[in-house]
Amino acid sequence: MLVIDDEPQIRKFVDISLRAQGYRTELADTGGQGLAVLASKGADLVILDLGLPDMDGREVLIELRQWSPVPVIVLTVRADEAEKVALLDAGANDYVTKPFGIEELMARIRAFLRNAHRGQDAGPAYDDGELRIDLARRDVRLHGEPVTLTRKEFALLATLSRQPGRLITQSQLLREIWGPTHVQDAHYLRILVAKLRQKLKDDATAPRYIITDPGVGLRFLERTPPGDPR
Repeated sequence: MLVIDDEPQIRKFVDISLRAQGYRTELADTGGQGLAVLASKGADLVILDLGLPDMDGREVLIELRQWSPVPVIVLTVRADEAEKVALLDAGANDYVTKPFGIEELMARIRAFLRNAHRGQDAGPAYDDGELRIDLARRDVRLHGEPVTLTRKEFALLATLSRQPGRLITQSQLLREIWGPTHVQDAHYLRILVAKLRQKLKDDATAPRYIITDPGVGLRFLERTPPGDPR
């Protein structure tokens, strides 16, 4: 785990918290140092602060994305929608707004690492004991009963469930499902999400699977099966 942050207190806080959970960490206080550490030692995940002394965190992200697919969680005090969308479009997998709770950050980290391990060790299916998504067979079941989805509903669910925990922007989803001429048609996505939620019995006021970040995008909330110790 690589932490790139120029604030000693945050670096120490995150480092101690990660080590307490059994993760090995590497620390960097500049963007250049962080890129060098990642290139030489690698990492399962990068925690990246935006306000670095030598280069903006988004520059680090853009450079990093030219040669590494490693998941990146951005720490930011910039909470406006435009900035969030720009970060995600630049290649961030997620962001946490400062000040943040360590439990929230740890939950995001666990989601990405579970996703990576599942991609290596298992097939394309998602199964939490209630909802099962088999992407290879295009088969979706809720409590064992088949869920009939339209082509676009399945495309949305597949796009989100392939990357549980990752916040995917509206523009990315619109581009992937409807094409590049529809990236401004956010109402298409709102209607599709409502229909998909209805079929998955996913209440928008207390979502179990699809989380909306208003004005930014959607994420698939990975649920742990009963009895799973994770």
